[in-house]
Amino acid sequence: MVKLNKIYTRTGDDGTTGLASGPRRPKHDLRVDTYGAVDEANAAIGLARLHAAPELDVILSRVQNEMFDLGADLATPDTGEDLGYEPLRIVQSQVDRLEGDIDALNAQLEPLKSFVLPAGTALAANLHLARTVARRAERLMTALAEREAVSKPALAYVNRLSDFLFVAARVANLGQGDVLWAPGKTR
Repeated sequence: MVKLNKIYTRTGDDGTTGLASGPRRPKHDLRVDTYGAVDEANAAIGLARLHAAPELDVILSRVQNEMFDLGADLATPDTGEDLGYEPLRIVQSQVDRLEGDIDALNAQLEPLKSFVLPAGTALAANLHLARTVARRAERLMTALAEREAVSKPALAYVNRLSDFLFVAARVANLGQGDVLWAPGKTR
């Protein structure tokens, strides 16, 4: 369990931050930027939850917790060294559950006939914002994976996350309908 008695330590005043496993990295390091984008997507989901119905809120709450798991995974690089403890990692069952959520939500929707604009209800708009931030986190994770170890379940999770947020945003627009792209409409 995490215990934080003091919020500031002054250790980051030199422009570095400590990874969960101990090493310090520059605050602009790709790994730090990656788990920062995951945290930003998580905060956007928190905003969306202000508008969520209880059934969807339960799923979003679980997803937010899993995103902290993802951040912990990313903050603890797998260097092959024994850390003296088992680091928290995203596991395949979390990816599978998110896929199940996508399938269950998508079953409520009509097939798309156009691209969807990131708009509609307050819930949908906030979920679309979270989706775009999750996509940025994914881009950063794939760049990181070219340089350092990133687990396959973590990469799969962040990929499914944006899919989940897209489908959840469409569900949030049920009754009012998706806001569809009309190519060239304003020419």
